[in-house]
Amino acid sequence: MTSVYEVNAKPVVNWTPPPVPDAVQVLTGRYCRLEPLVAEHHAALLYQFFAGHDHVWDYMPYGPFSSSSKYHRWVRETEADPDVQFYAVKNCDTGAFEGVASYLRIAPQAGSIEVGHINFSPALQRTRAATEAIYLMMAWAFETGYRRFEWKCDALNTGSRRAAQRFGLSYEGIFRQATVVKGRNRDTAWFAAIDSEWPALKEAFGAWLAPSNFDATGRQVESLRDLTQLVRVADDPALTG
Repeated sequence: MTSVYEVNAKPVVNWTPPPVPDAVQVLTGRYCRLEPLVAEHHAALLYQFFAGHDHVWDYMPYGPFSSSSKYHRWVRETEADPDVQFYAVKNCDTGAFEGVASYLRIAPQAGSIEVGHINFSPALQRTRAATEAIYLMMAWAFETGYRRFEWKCDALNTGSRRAAQRFGLSYEGIFRQATVVKGRNRDTAWFAAIDSEWPALKEAFGAWLAPSNFDATGRQVESLRDLTQLVRVADDPALTG
């Protein structure tokens, strides 16, 4: 007798586990450049954009840092962690390193990878460079052979939940009491995109990032959220209305 699993489980054919992110690979776009984070090269430059903006650490399990040397120490320790690959984000319009993002929970055998530890300074937020940084990380993952690109955040972090949805990642639910961060409970919101959605997402990002999508003042013509709307299979119910 054929089992339900045998009938309904979708075979994965012509796929091999992808490599882990290269610790020296640079990701370059029109508006930004992502370099593997190195304390000696980036920490002091990044700290000057984070200093005085303690709110950017609210949902992080670390920070804020009271001095450049303390941030440098944290970057050095993170740089040595084999389970994550951090990038420093350079805004090509300003020529400055203004934020960081990373790959984590890298699982080549499952074809799954997560983007996280996203910390964009106020100078980088709401810029084309910020959007392109996530696009470049998503593009590398899918075009290298990953099947699933994840985004998780504190359920209280409405800004991060909006960003995930804007980038075309579908809402997958809330993991209640997922962890404890800085002595407080954290429920975790999950979002993801899968490889079959990538061609449409790539087209949406390409349309949004095109210079023709911005007027002379830099204002967008079409929103990325609208461009990715048909790709998302589920929207976050907390963001409706």
